[in-house]
Amino acid sequence: MSGLFQRRRPVWLGLTAEPERELPEAVAALRMRGLRSDAPPADRARLFTVAAERRRIGDLLVHGGQRSWQRYLQEVTALVRAAAEAAQSAGGPADAAPALLAAEVVLDHHTMLIGLPGPAYRRAAAQRTALAEAVRVLRGLAG
Repeated sequence: MSGLFQRRRPVWLGLTAEPERELPEAVAALRMRGLRSDAPPADRARLFTVAAERRRIGDLLVHGGQRSWQRYLQEVTALVRAAAEAAQSAGGPADAAPALLAAEVVLDHHTMLIGLPGPAYRRAAAQRTALAEAVRVLRGLAG
């Protein structure tokens, strides 16, 4: 029984406080930015509010596991990369703050994975590289 408890111990939850607090607003802004301009306003408002993002994160942390949390952060990484690429091709973002905040928070989270048992740090290597590049690009365009 204690072996089962050791394998299922949710030590990864110790790394979620900052993302849980910081990501909802930034991710909601990135999702809104990524919508097609012809999307109905009601759909945009309903699907991509900060409250909806908070609920999603809360559900992942309470009912999900480390892998579902990592998949969510992979999705955030994809949003950040898209925002950084769009900003770079446009010569500068109108507002890089949400993408930069999300990139820094997820990058910090993925860097701290080194302190946890298991393969999560190794699995997040490609995301760390992508996020570090996005941070470089977004800071360069902002300053």
